[in-house]
Amino acid sequence: MALYIMLTRLTDQGARTVKQHPEHILEVNGELENMGLKVLHQYAVLGRYDFVNVVEAADDAAVARASLELGARGSIRIETLAAMPAEDLIGAVKK
Repeated sequence: MALYIMLTRLTDQGARTVKQHPEHILEVNGELENMGLKVLHQYAVLGRYDFVNVVEAADDAAVARASLELGARGSIRIETLAAMPAEDLIGAVKK
């Protein structure tokens, strides 16, 4: 499984949804899991993004499908980054 960081910003519509139904934040984790992603960590953050999720997915295509599916609803915009543990990078550099 590959590791990804999903940086999420709420749209106006998304902010209204969260205000009216805050539990929806955690419901999205279940939806991601139904799409084949495993949510490892989820954080609400202050600043440019509203949420940071650390997820595992089979490949880039799986996480892209999930990002497009959620983004198409109009309540969030997602920027997804492929990630690797720092130790893996160190090992790759030493080869």
